[in-house]
Amino acid sequence: MPVLEPRAVIDTNEARCRDCYRCVRVCPVKAIRVVHGQASVDARRCLGCGTCVRECPQGAKRYRRDLPKAEALLKTRKFVAASLAPAFAGAFEPWALLRLPAALRRLGFHYVAETAVGAAWVAQASAGLARERKAPLICTACPAAVGYVEKYRPELVPRLLPLVSPMMAHARHVKARFGAEAGFVFIGSCVAKKAEAERPELAGLVDCVLTFEELADWLRDQGIDLGHCEESAFDEVPSGSARLFPVEGGSLATAGLASGPQDLGAAALSGFEALRDGLGMGQEGGVQLIEPLMCSHGCINGPGIRSEENIFDRRLRVLRFSQAPKSGPEAAATRADLSARYQACPPSPAMAFSEEQIRQVLEQTGKGRPENQLNCGACGYASCRDQVLAVLSGMAEREMCIPYMRRMAEQRSSLIMETSPNGIVILDRDLSILNANTAFEKLVHASSLSGQPISQYVDPDPFEQVASGQVALYDAPCRDEARGLSARLIAYPLPNEDRLAGIFVALPEPGEDARQLRRLKDETVLQARELQEQQVEMARQFANYLGQHTARGEQLVKKLIKAVESEAGPAEGSLGRP
Repeated sequence: MPVLEPRAVIDTNEARCRDCYRCVRVCPVKAIRVVHGQASVDARRCLGCGTCVRECPQGAKRYRRDLPKAEALLKTRKFVAASLAPAFAGAFEPWALLRLPAALRRLGFHYVAETAVGAAWVAQASAGLARERKAPLICTACPAAVGYVEKYRPELVPRLLPLVSPMMAHARHVKARFGAEAGFVFIGSCVAKKAEAERPELAGLVDCVLTFEELADWLRDQGIDLGHCEESAFDEVPSGSARLFPVEGGSLATAGLASGPQDLGAAALSGFEALRDGLGMGQEGGVQLIEPLMCSHGCINGPGIRSEENIFDRRLRVLRFSQAPKSGPEAAATRADLSARYQACPPSPAMAFSEEQIRQVLEQTGKGRPENQLNCGACGYASCRDQVLAVLSGMAEREMCIPYMRRMAEQRSSLIMETSPNGIVILDRDLSILNANTAFEKLVHASSLSGQPISQYVDPDPFEQVASGQVALYDAPCRDEARGLSARLIAYPLPNEDRLAGIFVALPEPGEDARQLRRLKDETVLQARELQEQQVEMARQFANYLGQHTARGEQLVKKLIKAVESEAGPAEGSLGRP
């Protein structure tokens, strides 16, 4: 089966990405690549779980919106079905649940049913297969969990149930019942479903995947208020307990393999940590079936739900709805094919790095010694070694290490302080010297100043004014002939540090200002006299030239008139003059 390049379902709004690395910390498989401080999702590694979307404090991570695709489908297909995932009972208010079918029909859908219809069929098939196998089988309803096994736990692929998810089961049912040209739109809380719909072997079954958030936006844009919609029955409703699928243990209860925590025939895992640790369990206690859900507490906590409700309130809504009378005809057993195939597809060939390569990067970040490897996790990785491996594989940057960047900042600060030609001194609130650069030591003709009161070297009054809050910034000349000090002092408090800073800019020695001013005046007078002489000489030469030019011109005109008169004589018809 060919493995195609995956289409990204999650991307990054770079304008909002702020170097917090939270997405790196929460991503269960570290599918976030950081380049020049910008975090982006590597589609080959991504599970589409949407954890980064839900957790990003700046809203920089976003999943792909497919509303235009759904709208186009309604315009181009004669028949389009809407499949509503069972988590809708937790995503919407109880009074709105039976109004959703009418709202979806107003949007243009011809068939509206619960995806739990397909969940019931998958659960029944799962129970039958689980009883025939010795090793525990893994449910395949959660596409993020399936993707994790295929990409990162390939040894467990044989344990995956060879069954499609409820979404795909329902899609096959609709296509079989209404024809292959029927459109099928799935609406749920899961972002990973968008990627599942594009699996090559399942292409064409699900035409579009929307989240509950997208549905809410669509209804708002079309001016459809659920409060103004009538209650209406679904075209098909599920049998049994299939409405429990979106909560932890729901699929197992539907399959009849677990009715409570005392049952040992199945294991429900929700949240990545439980999923990671529990998928490889053996036959201990007679476990036949493992239900993995990537989102903690199940699909009612998916990233596509826009709800302020407490997660336990959502769960309670689902439980109550599962016990409510069914509103619509119950779906019969399907004749659609429920089989599926899964295969290992690691995101990329494993990259091996030598211990020397790892050691070099550790040393570059100041963590060459084991005691300097803090394993603080601020960068998003569990250990310094994991971060180094990510750096070497091109997924991370050295600058993501917060302790390393702090040391770099301190070193730059120290370098600036030591190379500054101005005297710089840092004081505590008691006006004792914490740090002073070489330029300040030269200014006060002393060394080894740390711990000494500033009053031993300069007048402390400016610093006392700043420390007491009398002035926020002191900026004035500071002269002390007895100490040989001549400088301009700029003193100010350091925010959030409870410290004071003083910068001494050297001034000319007393009397030097007057000497410089006198020298400048003398030079100015001299230059003015030279300019005056040049201007007078230029004027004289110009006048002389102009006079010579005028005299020569006058002589030339007289000669010209005389020549014309001597040659022409009196003109014809003219009156003679005496």
